[in-house]
Amino acid sequence: METDAGKIAILGAGPIGLEAALYARYLGYQVDVYEQGTVAENVGDWGHVRMFSPFGMNRSTLGLAALAAQDPNWTPPDDDALLTGAEWADRYLLPLAESDLLRGHIHQATRVVGVSRADALKHELIGDDERRRQPFRLLLEAADGQRTAEANLVIDATGTYGNHNWLGRGGLPAVGEAEAAAKIGYRVPDVLGRERDDYAGQHTVVLGAGYSAATTVRDLAQLAREVPETRVTWLVRGDRPPGEPIARIEDDTLAERDALARHVAAVVEADDGPIDFHAATAIERISVERNDVTDEDGSLVVETSGRTETQLRCDRIVANVGYHGDRQLYEQLQVYECYATGAPMKLAASLVGQTSADCLRQSFGGPELLVTSEPDFYILGSKSYGRDSRFLVAIGLAQVRELFSSIAGRESLNLYQDVAGLISK
Repeated sequence: METDAGKIAILGAGPIGLEAALYARYLGYQVDVYEQGTVAENVGDWGHVRMFSPFGMNRSTLGLAALAAQDPNWTPPDDDALLTGAEWADRYLLPLAESDLLRGHIHQATRVVGVSRADALKHELIGDDERRRQPFRLLLEAADGQRTAEANLVIDATGTYGNHNWLGRGGLPAVGEAEAAAKIGYRVPDVLGRERDDYAGQHTVVLGAGYSAATTVRDLAQLAREVPETRVTWLVRGDRPPGEPIARIEDDTLAERDALARHVAAVVEADDGPIDFHAATAIERISVERNDVTDEDGSLVVETSGRTETQLRCDRIVANVGYHGDRQLYEQLQVYECYATGAPMKLAASLVGQTSADCLRQSFGGPELLVTSEPDFYILGSKSYGRDSRFLVAIGLAQVRELFSSIAGRESLNLYQDVAGLISK
């Protein structure tokens, strides 16, 4: 549907937010990007982790063209290079944010408190064209206080990272989880680098059944080889077949992803290995012991349920249990969401029909899947997938392309293809 986008507000200056802003600026739209932290801050947080997908899947021809125009001597990473998060940010995302088209359009340290229509409440003007004619009103918060801004079109690209799920049964917090928060991490820690001293010689309980948990376990196993006093207990809430602590993807085309799955399986199966693995086991309760001498927080006592019912005394917990998007941002808008995943309904319904666990074997169905029940409000990036973990940056780039072809009312509009043609000449 062709839209008079006019002024576009983009929430989040991560990879997809930057890409959407770049595409919009190429087309001449007025763009403001609001980022509560710094550009690509979340990518930097997992900067020590090496990506499974090659650089060629995590950049666009627009981005390459913008950076080459900025600095003729700039050399991109090889398309088949497997970069760490830090390398991706330093060599591509951060320079992109400083390119001519984006400089001055990104407002860092500016949190979007919420988005609404200027003069229409959530329950008003349902299905009425007058709602579209109401500009969006954004409440913003920065160091100098709060202010408002307006936009004709809003793209939520805030992602999911940082909004962790809870580690207890059924997705609720375990009893005592909040009180033990200082000793629980919900991301992949840098146990072989800057956080080594926090884990060396300690007992860590890892909870999770995906590749983040596998990465944490792999690194902790390496640390245990270097510091033998290091102990690791790995809990997986679901059942797993023998010799397969995480699910492997048949004929996986991402070699490093498959190598990780095979590696942690071998570590778990090793008779003298450092990993104590328990499937079909959940954390029921967490208690914090007090140090009698210093009166500071000491060890954690973890009570488990399921196949293994026991008490574990550990020093910290790593809960790689996934993330979800902040839906409060648009609670005053009419956004119809999937009751299971929290993703916009049209896209969620499409994803349900794609049953492969391999994120590379999914298809993007077109711009109509991006349309929400709130006119001119779009959710792109990992947040658009809700609790579905199969999102790829390459999918996000396709979303950006399809969205702007729809906004412009030009099905054939594809700046990625147009710029690629110019670069090749």
